[in-house]
Amino acid sequence: MSSHPAHVAIVGAGPAGIYAADILSRSVPGARIDLFERLPAPFGLVRYGVAPDHPRIKQIIVALHKVLARGDIRLIGNVDYGVDLKLEHLREHYDAVIFATGAIRDAPLALPGADLPGSYGAADFVSWYDGHPDFPRTWPLEAEQIAVLGAGNVALDVARILAKHPKDLLPTEVPANVVAGLEASPVTDVHVFGRRGPAQAKFTPLELRELGHVPDVDIVVYPEDFAFDEGSEEAMRTSNQTKQVVKTLTDWALRDPSELTASRRIHLHFLHRPVEILGTDRVTGLRTERTELVGDGTARGTGRFADTPVQAVYRAVGYFGSPLVDIPFDDVAGVIPNEGGRVLDLDGRHIPGVYTTGWIKRGPVGLIGHTKSDASETIRHLAADLEGGSGLRDGVPGAAEDADGEALLSNLADAGVRYTTWQGWELLDAYERSLGAAEGRERIKVVPREEMTAVSFGEA
Repeated sequence: MSSHPAHVAIVGAGPAGIYAADILSRSVPGARIDLFERLPAPFGLVRYGVAPDHPRIKQIIVALHKVLARGDIRLIGNVDYGVDLKLEHLREHYDAVIFATGAIRDAPLALPGADLPGSYGAADFVSWYDGHPDFPRTWPLEAEQIAVLGAGNVALDVARILAKHPKDLLPTEVPANVVAGLEASPVTDVHVFGRRGPAQAKFTPLELRELGHVPDVDIVVYPEDFAFDEGSEEAMRTSNQTKQVVKTLTDWALRDPSELTASRRIHLHFLHRPVEILGTDRVTGLRTERTELVGDGTARGTGRFADTPVQAVYRAVGYFGSPLVDIPFDDVAGVIPNEGGRVLDLDGRHIPGVYTTGWIKRGPVGLIGHTKSDASETIRHLAADLEGGSGLRDGVPGAAEDADGEALLSNLADAGVRYTTWQGWELLDAYERSLGAAEGRERIKVVPREEMTAVSFGEA
């Protein structure tokens, strides 16, 4: 290992990057850690991927905030890897780099009609209602009947936000432009489609139960969609989460239809496989094939089809990673090829000093908290490699001993990059809270990147 303290760059300041920084700071004494973030604000998925009416989940920010507030991890925001910063620059200044850039694109769905106007990716919609600065400020909310494809928590979030009356979102940090857009929506019915049965749904019990408490929105579940094979029975016996989900759905299915009097409805359909989005100039419906369970929890088509009239379709079938400049990428899995967090080249060999963690490492599966164990594995290997003398600077002629990283920051500034800092985030955080306080809310999120940056520099 080099005689100087380890200097490590982490690209991505979401939960995965912050957890990795925290574990690294405890595992490698004296390590200098720079956390680069493409946006002017940290916290990634928690700030821009969790629905605004889930304050319980957003409380994860409190723990992440404490890590960065310690002062031993430097936040450098508004720096776009691949544009403002590349691997060649990192080689000059760091012993190792960890890529924790997550997965924010929609997973591809090969479905006829998926490219029709009125067909949307759920990831883009989530970025809109969460006020992501790189997405348009408006969203076309013109449909009365809407289909959501998927049987996971993101599908529930999308359905709930579409059906919820905007006034019930006002206590949250939801941006003003999102409230205005939702107020103009004429929606009456949102249909959520899952291709397997209730026991195979990927909802978490709490998320599902919360759906039943949305004011003036009824949950409609169809008894004919309930089927349990041996795989379903086994799942309910061995998973308390599955048992709770099935119980909640069963309770809803047994309700008297006369009790359903709300002005809006969310319909949960199971054993329906989407086969085509209908329409010529825009979406007019969704065709599904009835499926049946085959014994092991999987489903097959029955050859019976049904058409549901809808004017919009949201594809919530998962997230997908994005390739990074100069870093190998698996275009099929949507991840950086790696072995235990060590990034591999095209020949399957570890690229010295290059690591990955989070969803870009393992795919978009698991809850936010799962990234802790994921980061621990990566940091364990990174620490061992540094101890063994393998690092990012090794073999690079003239690699700088830039122990404090000031030379790199000077280069960024000289290139016109207005990078933000932790102190800048504290200014932005206080500003958003002041906006919220004026309306009796915890915060109102600032959306435009330019305004976020200006506030972070004390210019607003």
